Amino acid sequence: MSDEHVALESLLVAFEGTDPLRTRVHRVLSALPCEVQSDFVDDPRFCILPLTRKSSGETLLALPAPDGSVSRCVVLKKRLASCSLAFGLYVIAHELAHAYLRNGPWQQYADPEEAADALAASWGFDKPASWF
Repeated sequence: MSDEHVALESLLVAFEGTDPLRTRVHRVLSALPCEVQSDFVDDPRFCILPLTRKSSGETLLALPAPDGSVSRCVVLKKRLASCSLAFGLYVIAHELAHAYLRNGPWQQYADPEEAADALAASWGFDKPASWF
């Protein structure tokens, strides 16, 4: 097993028992450029988790570190496992793009949403016409 594969697997620990969501997240992570994968694996502030709520009012809030650095936590709804494959992969890639860009601009895209869409598309995950 390669070092890159082991490193990506370490990001998926929280997704044990969540197939097909785990498989979809792994597929997107594996398709990312090496520099993006390394950025995620090497940053202790980055994490990717499935949304789990013990009660309807519970919310995950990732606070900044004492040094002021922001969290790069991506939390994915479990329904991404049951929507269409194209839509699920797109949403996962879009959210990872936000984390990579630190919710900022990219190339000519000043708006963070447009930037995340464009970066996800550059990785091969275009926004589909529908979610079903």
